[in-house]
Amino acid sequence: MSLINTEIQPFKATAFQNGEFVEVTDADLKGKWSVVIFMPAAFTFNCPTEIEDAADHYAEFQKADAEVYIVTTDTHFSHKVWHETSQAVGKAQFPLVGDPTHKLTRAFGVHIEDEGLALRGTFIINPEGTIKTLEIHDNAIARDMSETLRKLKAAQYVAAHPNEVCPAKWQEGEKTLKPSLDLVGKI
Repeated sequence: MSLINTEIQPFKATAFQNGEFVEVTDADLKGKWSVVIFMPAAFTFNCPTEIEDAADHYAEFQKADAEVYIVTTDTHFSHKVWHETSQAVGKAQFPLVGDPTHKLTRAFGVHIEDEGLALRGTFIINPEGTIKTLEIHDNAIARDMSETLRKLKAAQYVAAHPNEVCPAKWQEGEKTLKPSLDLVGKI
């Protein structure tokens, strides 16, 4: 069963953010748009590239009134040391959420039971706490945060314009479509 259009489950976790340990709960993901990015583990070779990419786009996410959360199956202590020792991870100003109990990875359907790690999953959640987009793929393939940002803006657009849809490769400010029988077979 798909998680699309389902509400996030209650949770409580500890994160490392801007030099502090902070609590993150499902309530924190409500009231604004959230981008939850699951990664296998701290101190890996591919994850820092994604964190750096997210950090490079963080101002754009904030401008879109969205918070970014990076989640791994490690503890918040690991995230502190990772943030302090990796130049790429050190750029992160958003919460690095620890999920050592695997509650979050299981709730979002990205847990690898045999490994105790997470798949690379990206979830865009609306201010009501409903999952609007998700992408899950093999851990060998890193993501492009500019595409995640594009999907966030598309989700925000259709939320504000419920009678319109965003076509392929839609970018903010471009023309959308209004579904109707008149379009069927004409595009």
